[in-house]
Amino acid sequence: MSGHSKWSTIKRQKGANDTRRGALFTKLARNIALAVKEGGGGDPDMNFRLRIAMDQAKSNNMPLDNINRAVRRATGDGGEGMEDFDEVTYEGYGAGGGAILVKALTTNRNRTASEVRSLFNKTGGNLGEAGCVAWNFETRGVITLEIADESVAEELSLAAIDAEADDVKFEDGILEVYTAPERLLSVKSALESEGAAPTSADVSMVPKTVVPLEDKAAEQTLRLLDGLEELADVQKAYTNADFSLDVLERYGASA
Repeated sequence: MSGHSKWSTIKRQKGANDTRRGALFTKLARNIALAVKEGGGGDPDMNFRLRIAMDQAKSNNMPLDNINRAVRRATGDGGEGMEDFDEVTYEGYGAGGGAILVKALTTNRNRTASEVRSLFNKTGGNLGEAGCVAWNFETRGVITLEIADESVAEELSLAAIDAEADDVKFEDGILEVYTAPERLLSVKSALESEGAAPTSADVSMVPKTVVPLEDKAAEQTLRLLDGLEELADVQKAYTNADFSLDVLERYGASA
């Protein structure tokens, strides 16, 4: 399990990821627009990426009117103007050598590049050239569940595999289910039919190999990830850094 996945779960438990509701809704709306563009249209029944993006928006309490407006803007329907943004990827290394992959949607490439570079520099990292870390990540569906009972985790793991999940991992009370992107929703539905309540289901960039970090480098990398995801133009920041649970809990308590 990636350290960043553990950190994301701890942030959800603390409620820290919803502190800036307006900025969050902007990111979710842009995610919907990107799903319309990449998935081939504004019908969630025909576009699984849009269905995932809309489900994420609903799980973050984004009003239905906002969700529908985002779809209309992305398709150009109903007189809504389409938002003109570029999809940009930044790559680099955090303190201690952990790979960082940043996905952004921006209306101003120069502004976003400057903000991202500044955060890398402030936290002991280095922004690299295109392709320097992307090779170490692959696109996969990831479903996360918080489960205290190991026997329940085993049952859900079997259900996920029966539903054609590629892999499952259970550690520190967190079950992660990995799927092909196009099977994410069907596996999620299978888990829900077993009574499970996933905390997240997303198409993510999953590292092929991970790098454990010493405490100081881990804390610097966590500050970098947090800072990146607080930027309005950044949709997601991914890493192959693996953080110990002790470091995550100490950092979360001080954040």
